[in-house]
Amino acid sequence: MDIRAGIIAAAFMAIVGALWIFVAGARALQSARRLTYYRIKRQRVRSGWITLLSAILLMALGAWLSIFGEPVAYRYFPPSPTVTLTPTITLTPTITLTPTITLVPTITLTPAVTDTPPFTSTPFIPPAIEALFESVVTPDSGAAFSPLQFTLNCANFLNFEAAAVFQTPIRYMCAVFSYANMTPGAQWTALWYRDGKLVHYETIPWDGETGGYGFADWEAPPSEWLPGDYEVQIFVGLEHKVVGRFAVQGDAPTPISTLSPTPTLTHTTVAPLPAGTTAAGTP
Repeated sequence: MDIRAGIIAAAFMAIVGALWIFVAGARALQSARRLTYYRIKRQRVRSGWITLLSAILLMALGAWLSIFGEPVAYRYFPPSPTVTLTPTITLTPTITLTPTITLVPTITLTPAVTDTPPFTSTPFIPPAIEALFESVVTPDSGAAFSPLQFTLNCANFLNFEAAAVFQTPIRYMCAVFSYANMTPGAQWTALWYRDGKLVHYETIPWDGETGGYGFADWEAPPSEWLPGDYEVQIFVGLEHKVVGRFAVQGDAPTPISTLSPTPTLTHTTVAPLPAGTTAAGTP
């Protein structure tokens, strides 16, 4: 119940109570007229008038409450502001177009062979290579690497010929990158894959600076550089940083055959023995 409702209820009860007391006072005056004893009659009359006066005062209180009660109450109990609800926008439904023409579905040709990229899994370090970690230095999670560039000669980081496709035969490949926020001594790993199969790796504590240029390389006989799609993955600790891809095309190198020694027949001429001599040289 708020202040306004309380004031109205109090005024109503005061007026109703005043009417009830007024009726009681009027009955007291009427009953006093029938009394014989003067003292008792006088007391009854005085009591009746007091009751009537009380009814008048109570009615005046009810009228005062109904007129002045609410402003006085707000003076001592200031009303708190109430939130005014803001009307929301009512969306008017729009006209929905009903299609009149139904298209007949056509036959969709499904290709018999689907080209699947050779590298789709999330890069990770195989457990066997992780077991080779030597460093106990915690790497910086903010270490960053540039995209890998592949070249056959990375003697000069500022001047080299990069490519994405190479022709057999080759012996050496270098993946050049720039880096930042590296922690000296942290474990770093380079994994080389050919057609999804691990063919080479290196994992050592980082011996470079915190920023600059670096490379990962692989040198092997031409017989190991088979044609295919190659991928190089760089990790710092166990966190994958960058991946690069290149392709080797051409004919697979022919392995050099090793000749096995074959027996050689040697013809020896034996002189005839003198007459009467045996093969042992005794007569």
